[in-house]
Amino acid sequence: MHLNIRRRLFLSHFFAVLLVSGSIGSYFYFTAVQRLMESVQARLENSAALIGQTLDAAELGTIRNADDRTDPTYQRYLDLLRNLGRTNPDIAFLDVMRHSAGRVYFVLDTDESEQQALPGREYTERTPPLMLGFQRPSVDDRVYQDEWGSFLSGYSPLRNGNGEYLVGLDMRADELERKLAAIRIAGLLSLALSILLALLFSRILTAHFTGPVRLLIERCRTIAQGDLDQSVAIRSGDELEQLVDAFNAMSSKLADSRAQAEKAQQLLQQARDLLELRVAERTQDLMAVNERLLHEVAERARAEELLAQAARSDPLTGLMNRRAMLEHLEYEAARFQRSRTPFTLLLADLDRFKSINDTYGHDAGDQALIQTSEQLVHDIRAQDLVARWGGEEFLILLPDTDLRGGLIVAEALREGVAAQKVAIGEQDLRLTLSIGVAAYGWGQTIHQCIKAADTALYQAKLEGRNRVVAAPAPASLDAD
Repeated sequence: MHLNIRRRLFLSHFFAVLLVSGSIGSYFYFTAVQRLMESVQARLENSAALIGQTLDAAELGTIRNADDRTDPTYQRYLDLLRNLGRTNPDIAFLDVMRHSAGRVYFVLDTDESEQQALPGREYTERTPPLMLGFQRPSVDDRVYQDEWGSFLSGYSPLRNGNGEYLVGLDMRADELERKLAAIRIAGLLSLALSILLALLFSRILTAHFTGPVRLLIERCRTIAQGDLDQSVAIRSGDELEQLVDAFNAMSSKLADSRAQAEKAQQLLQQARDLLELRVAERTQDLMAVNERLLHEVAERARAEELLAQAARSDPLTGLMNRRAMLEHLEYEAARFQRSRTPFTLLLADLDRFKSINDTYGHDAGDQALIQTSEQLVHDIRAQDLVARWGGEEFLILLPDTDLRGGLIVAEALREGVAAQKVAIGEQDLRLTLSIGVAAYGWGQTIHQCIKAADTALYQAKLEGRNRVVAAPAPASLDAD
């Protein structure tokens, strides 16, 4: 197999540079992986040692079995560990374990799921680093797997533990894998850079060694200037020799082809002029058609936007309607299921609204609804949403708000409406609101939560109107 000179030089230089740069890149890649592992292990070990000195084993001696979960000491230390875990996003769980008679038992476990290990439960995965952690700070030498998943953990004895208690910090293996993936990406980028540099240096070095072909290039330029009596004698046995033969044959025929080329050039120029004229005409037509299409598309998009807005808003007050609010409620419920983010619903009703319609007419009732809607929108927070739920009822969504916060907002809305005068013709009326408040709880449906708010609203009406009543918290939420 014969390779031309440029390719031979290029390949030899390319692989040489790639070998050197690739070796250096591989060394730094594996060093970075090792340092990451050592850094994670050091952080886990140091964090475990710090927390171990924070906890006093002398206070945990009474926590032996699952019945001790009601012990105030258990609750206080569990809250402390969970708060410590939230300060470090790398930590999945924190555990306190007790070593007795060669066995290891759970004392505290910050897992908030149904898999939480209760006090007194035996832990059977007694790895060497875990057992060493009862005596001094230690860390796993590799990722271990148990029924809770795959983790890299750090351990440290507790203060006053006398080798009987330790605290463990668990980092999920997927978090470590994410950090390793970042290093892999950096390694791939380094490899790509090595290839790029190899290509660059190869091209430079190859160009440096291709001087012999310059003679052939100069002869070709002479022929191109009109001196046809040129010939080159090179015998290299490769593509250069074939190129020389082709140019020698071209020199003898160039005179005959020149006249044909000039004639072809004239015909080509004529065809080009005609083509440019037709292209200009067609381009103008296409631009006009395109402008019309863009205008039609814009009009259709605007119409679709208006239709979509009309389908999601109340035509009288401009507030979102029941359908739009239900979409937001489903989203908040899903967010609650994922991250326990609280939210609260307020169901508000204008008091004695029927008397306004009967006394002043339906136009006055519409004006009361409009001004009340404007007052509610003005008084709620930026993240809150209000919808006309039906008739004179308004449903207000308070994201990231528990029941206590919902009562505060509801009271502020009630006072704001009561203090505002509503202009009905030439008269000024004062309206009042009765509001039912319900916080969404674990295991509830949206409609159950709305029903709870509606029941509370009914109670507010029975108690004399112009007041805020809270629905009882769901039983499942209290159990948590």
